[in-house]
Amino acid sequence: MSHITLDPNLPGIVGLFAYRPDTGKVLGELVETLLRGPNSLSRGERELIGSVVSQANDCRFCAEAHGAFAAAQLDGGQDIVTLTRQDPLNPPLSEKMRALLRIALAVREGGKSVTDDLVAAARKADATELEIHDTVLIASMFSLFTRYVDGLATDSPDAPEWYAGVAQQLVQSGYPALAGAR
Repeated sequence: MSHITLDPNLPGIVGLFAYRPDTGKVLGELVETLLRGPNSLSRGERELIGSVVSQANDCRFCAEAHGAFAAAQLDGGQDIVTLTRQDPLNPPLSEKMRALLRIALAVREGGKSVTDDLVAAARKADATELEIHDTVLIASMFSLFTRYVDGLATDSPDAPEWYAGVAQQLVQSGYPALAGAR
């Protein structure tokens, strides 16, 4: 049960965005920009970063939701998401994505955990400055969001079908449409 009264039909951060629409709007715009806006990283890759960080933060809702969103947009679907979350430091991905995931996991430990060596490895794997920047910001955002969701004890659906259904809605309409997800 949530620490505050939330719409029981809107789990996780969706309920929090609806509870406080003024902050939800701003946070939702940040999510839309970082995860769906123009970028050389695919939408699926950016969602995967969020899912991996959320899993490391032990936030079931965010890990499952963004894992489903990544699976719906990545070649390899759920299999690649599962394999990456099982071994995020050595996933079956490009060297660039492995290097960026290492940076993302360092960010969730603390900003100063991102070392020159981690950034150099990402650059050596052809990560651009924008990709490095956005990886750090995505990991920071997901660390904030997992604390927001868990700090208020929001509900998480148990059914994988719920996440898959919302993923299809997201792929088609983006994050603003999730405010009405049920």
